[in-house]
Amino acid sequence: MTELAAFGRGAVLGFSIAAPVGPIGVLCIRRTLAEGRLSGLATGLGAAAADGLYGAVAALGLTWVTSLLVGQQSWIKLVGGAFLVWLGVRTFVARPSDRAAEAGATGLLGAFVSTFGLTLTNPMTILSFVAVFAGLGLGAEATASPATALLLVAGVVVGSAAWWLALSAAVDLLRGRFDAAGLLWVNRFSGIVIGGFGLVALASLVSTRR
Repeated sequence: MTELAAFGRGAVLGFSIAAPVGPIGVLCIRRTLAEGRLSGLATGLGAAAADGLYGAVAALGLTWVTSLLVGQQSWIKLVGGAFLVWLGVRTFVARPSDRAAEAGATGLLGAFVSTFGLTLTNPMTILSFVAVFAGLGLGAEATASPATALLLVAGVVVGSAAWWLALSAAVDLLRGRFDAAGLLWVNRFSGIVIGGFGLVALASLVSTRR
């Protein structure tokens, strides 16, 4: 596999894994509408950074890290699910201002860090990368060549970031159509969806313990 092909495959994988709309996607949309495109993009880039980290684990064949994450997935799901429920409630009760304000540097960092941590608490992310890398035979090729592994991971980050850039830019085009009342309903809908994802994660813990 050439280095350029490695980067291209990584980009496709990163884009494909980021694209399905989950709690991070809903959060990105909501923050873009309420705080602007930069806030939405920072939210997505936090997820892209986490995707890159998990992609590196899969590409370098660090099975002990994967085993550790899978072995502790109950605790990870508990933390992630509880955080999603808290975030959902907070989003639901949030009162939008009459004019959406652009997030400052501190707000952008907070958006990045929160979604970075939230993405890391989803064990399915690392399992997705491991499964895809193994299925395509990318893990062995990446392990044999550090340069290939680096470009694969870089591609994953770029591909994931490209999705979040496209999503935040598209949603930003609709921002002018939402007044305070519209943003209030966005908050309520987003809060229900985000909290719902958290409840599903917590419910899965209960079902696995039976």
